[in-house]
Amino acid sequence: MIAAHLPALQVVVPLLAAPLCVLLRRGDRAWLLATLVSWAAFAIAAMLLAQVLDTGTIAYRLGGWAPPWGIEYRLDAVNGFVLLVVSGAAALITPYALLSVRREVAPERQHLFYAVYLLALTGLLGMVITGDAFNIYVFLEISSLASYVLISLGQSRRALTAAFQYLILGTIGATLILIGIGLLYMMTGTLNLADLAARIPGAPDPRPIFAAFAFITVGILIKLALFPLHLWLPNAYCHAPSVISAFLAATATKVGAYLLLRFVFTVFGADFAFERLPLGEILLPLSLIAILAGSLVALFQHDLKRLFAFSSVAQIGYLVLGISFASMSGLTGGIVHIFNHALIKGGIFLALGCVLYRVGSIELSALHGLGRRMPFTCAALVVGGLGLVGVPATAGFVSKWYLVQAALERGQWPVAALVLIGSLIALAYVGRVIEALYFHPGDGNSEVREAPWPLLVPTWLLIAGSLYFGIHTELTVGVAERAAATLLESAR
Repeated sequence: MIAAHLPALQVVVPLLAAPLCVLLRRGDRAWLLATLVSWAAFAIAAMLLAQVLDTGTIAYRLGGWAPPWGIEYRLDAVNGFVLLVVSGAAALITPYALLSVRREVAPERQHLFYAVYLLALTGLLGMVITGDAFNIYVFLEISSLASYVLISLGQSRRALTAAFQYLILGTIGATLILIGIGLLYMMTGTLNLADLAARIPGAPDPRPIFAAFAFITVGILIKLALFPLHLWLPNAYCHAPSVISAFLAATATKVGAYLLLRFVFTVFGADFAFERLPLGEILLPLSLIAILAGSLVALFQHDLKRLFAFSSVAQIGYLVLGISFASMSGLTGGIVHIFNHALIKGGIFLALGCVLYRVGSIELSALHGLGRRMPFTCAALVVGGLGLVGVPATAGFVSKWYLVQAALERGQWPVAALVLIGSLIALAYVGRVIEALYFHPGDGNSEVREAPWPLLVPTWLLIAGSLYFGIHTELTVGVAERAAATLLESAR
């Protein structure tokens, strides 16, 4: 009986647990509840993905009302895979939070931190699983409002500025999405995504549909932080608590990428987006500029959180590049990069949290000689950095292999060359980190010890995952290929 209601439980469990964290009144108790809930969400997502891969699309009617009149949760290989990424990242990051949040968040706010954290998780999971366009907006606002609060809890006063900047840009993005959804409802009379896909081709006037597509796409690109709409991301990642930097890097932009895939390929259709409108011609240059600009700016950063934040701008470029190809190889590379980048960047930001816990700073100069004092933490940082470069046997290599293959299939040799150039620039900024860790004297770090195991274990689980899935690609690439096939089939 419970198995039949797993789609609803995916959202309801973290949603109901959030106010319970407030009632518990103590940070450690709230952390325990949040950890149990995040692992429960991961277990539910894993069971749902297994069911989708075995039996096909799952449709769950809320309240017994048939769609399109009632709200429907709808799962296929695409959002089943993204659900696994989001819940899996939360399941590994939440245990890390116990010591990190104790250090970085005031004791009287810790139980509230976990309540808001679960609300952010609820919003992200809800956006992915729902089959209703207005519900996407509602869950988007839940996750966004919670994220603003979580970022503002950073130790520096600049966290408030970062949260306010994200609030302004996030509100603009959400408003654009809402306007687009309103235009779609005006022209079709429905909010169900599957029903929208069926009715849009028969709309009597295509101009509002074109406008809706533009509004929704730009709004999603703001949430996705694609260059030049990325201005909120570096400060948000840099000044948020370490746990939230890792959580946002592993989940928020990945959900933005999912929304772009869902609206472009399922709702509007690839012919509409790439033939009637020049979406590919817009996304392709923006993604390449993001790859080069993000990597070059990262090369000159001294704060490691900011360095890897700009690296995320570049990695989002790789992800969108795969979408812009609208081909099997391109979509496979983009979708598998959702998973791979979540592992790599989540592990890197957790490693930075370990450094901050022991050293008190993540400036590049503070890392001098740290490789000998914190060998496991620094090894995780280096392996994660090599994954960003795309070194063979790391998960990052798998993503870039498919992107280069997609470019070559289209005869776009310069695009493939720019992907490789972006990797070389990444090698340069990762090399700066390696140089600081292992090739500089570290007299000031002589008393520093290795990070405690409750911080190291989640960090290394993510980093080890990036190594494992860089070699054993059957699960990730297999699911990504099936998801790409689903999108391309629905786009016809």
